[in-house]
Amino acid sequence: MPDIVCQIARGDLAADIVLRTDDVIAFLDRRPLFKGHALVCPVAHARTLLDLPPDGAAPLLAAVQSVAAAMASAFGAEGSFVAVNNVVSQSVPHLHVHVVPRTKGDGLRGFFWPRQAYADGERAAYAGRLRAAIAGA
Repeated sequence: MPDIVCQIARGDLAADIVLRTDDVIAFLDRRPLFKGHALVCPVAHARTLLDLPPDGAAPLLAAVQSVAAAMASAFGAEGSFVAVNNVVSQSVPHLHVHVVPRTKGDGLRGFFWPRQAYADGERAAYAGRLRAAIAGA
């Protein structure tokens, strides 16, 4: 069975997509650390960072930079947390880079990642704000 990211990339599974190119797709995490938490993924299947072909690194990193830069104008974030898990703690078997909006005093400590939930319709609104900020960058 295809992984969730491949299903989203093909359009078989709905997601709040904030960035899409031929090489990369970014969408909001359904269980965010903080609202606006995005996952940036290569469209072509790569299980981990070690499986990513060398020519896939530049487009992936460029998309991560775009999403991270947009966090300030979209959400008033002071910065971002960017992370990749490889196998251990990787809940989806498809490479994904977490880009999480951060502010001083937001309560995130170490690697304890308390998840949040969006209210009805809220995730789509956050996705729209992030898409607009990426487009305006």
